[in-house]
Amino acid sequence: MLSSFREREILDIARSEGKVTVEGLAAHFDVTVQTIRRDLNEMANAGRLERVHGGAVLPSGVRNIAYEERGRVNADAKSAMAARCATEIPNGSALFINIGTSTEALASALLGHDGLLVVTNNLNVARILSGNARCNVLLTGGRPRAEDGGLVGPVAASMVRDFAFDYAILGCSAVSATGVAYDFDIDEISVSHAALAGARESWLLADHSKFQRNAPARIIDFADVSRLFTDEIPDELIEVCTNKGTEVLLATS
Repeated sequence: MLSSFREREILDIARSEGKVTVEGLAAHFDVTVQTIRRDLNEMANAGRLERVHGGAVLPSGVRNIAYEERGRVNADAKSAMAARCATEIPNGSALFINIGTSTEALASALLGHDGLLVVTNNLNVARILSGNARCNVLLTGGRPRAEDGGLVGPVAASMVRDFAFDYAILGCSAVSATGVAYDFDIDEISVSHAALAGARESWLLADHSKFQRNAPARIIDFADVSRLFTDEIPDELIEVCTNKGTEVLLATS
């Protein structure tokens, strides 16, 4: 039977790194790979992890994982991605920033910028950027989601359509092997689509855990993504980005 101590630590590693491997956990706990496989199978049966070849990832499907947990997944990578993205944003730009923990990291990275106009449906992004007096922040209206500080729905989308952005900068919940970004909430995606329609360039923030997850609702095809900011990317997806004209910018930690 899986010990509660080992289960907690396995989940901590999965949150930190986005994935756990059988070989890595066996070495970490100094147990056999058979023991780890049983552990992961038990956790998968309980819905705590999702089994993949050679290991497991945090569960995905038709519902997203809890927001606090999302914030812990690859937190260092998200900060590094955000810092890399912020260096590419000129002072005086008009931005749309959507809901997510990666975009909240970007907001923190933009605190030193000057003359930005930021439209967002993310209450947390607005709160963070309110610390920069040289940044003009506008919140959309819309239906508030208590779990993550997001404003969604037709009211939010209607406001966003009134703007022309230099950059629409989006996070996502999953990226397919064919180069399509997905999320969970259709009402949230309608706001992102409104921003994309009025943006000169579309940028995507996606750490490597997003390439191992699934979500049901399509946000954008990489053919329409100008730049992808990530910490690590599979070789086959690099080829997809090349074919679709998406520039890949890797974060440096």
